[in-house]
Amino acid sequence: MRIAVCLSDTKPEPWLEALQVALPGAQVQLWSPGLAAADHAVVWAPPQQFVDEQSRLKAMFNIGAGVDAIMKLRLPPGLQVVRLDDAGMSVQMAEYVCHALIRHFREFDVYESEARQGRWVFRRPLERADFPVGIMGLGVLGERVARAVRQFEFPVLGWSRTPKAIDGVRTFAGEARLGDFLVATRVLVNLLPLTDATRGILNRTTLSALRPGGYLIHIARGGHLVEEDLIPLIDSGRLAGATLDVFQQEPLPAEHPFWRHPKITVTPHASARTLRRETIAQIADKIGRLERGEPIAGVVDPARGY
Repeated sequence: MRIAVCLSDTKPEPWLEALQVALPGAQVQLWSPGLAAADHAVVWAPPQQFVDEQSRLKAMFNIGAGVDAIMKLRLPPGLQVVRLDDAGMSVQMAEYVCHALIRHFREFDVYESEARQGRWVFRRPLERADFPVGIMGLGVLGERVARAVRQFEFPVLGWSRTPKAIDGVRTFAGEARLGDFLVATRVLVNLLPLTDATRGILNRTTLSALRPGGYLIHIARGGHLVEEDLIPLIDSGRLAGATLDVFQQEPLPAEHPFWRHPKITVTPHASARTLRRETIAQIADKIGRLERGEPIAGVVDPARGY
């Protein structure tokens, strides 16, 4: 069995070594043009040339949660694209969202500013009931985040393309219920996959539909947010602010106004990082299942794009 590894912008050597240990019976090789045909591939943002040359692949395993870079390529019929189920990312996402949510709700950003000025000022406590948290995207990551937020006794809502049921979460499904979800939400968390249907979904119209004082926590893909719509909504008072981890262009250019806006917190696509050990264990297990003719989770539906 041959495994081809193609990792753009990622140091490949640790992955090659660990995959070989996890799959001792396989021949694990770093891809370069002209490499012999492989049975499976482990990739991150592979070029079209890789896909064209490796036309006999049974499955292509992505080492990140989002597969939008792969789905933009011309893929051969029958190729299974497999995304990570979790591999340690969901708890990181939950940490990030809870930190951003609580920092905003408890006004710790205001306390930080006042502390720098040497001011000792108490803030009036706010009511959790006035801060319903709406989570867009209820897959493995979204569900984990919803359950974490629920532990802090905020009202939690969720919206997904298809119906989902999560204990303690008020769920909405489909385009017809998106408006109902937004008007009931004050803190909006975006965890949607990026597809043609979701590109630009965070825009002046949708963000204006949030409850007064709305706040955005954006940790999915930069293509979801119409960036030029955000600052006018904040400056007008329609939104209270935002925490942003993903952007249309990454790294975020130094001249971008998001860096300097006092009500926008920027992090460098750090809400969740791929954990190599967990990821390789998951991929190795799934390759073994495929070779035995068993079904696996995480296979991308080409029609949906995730």
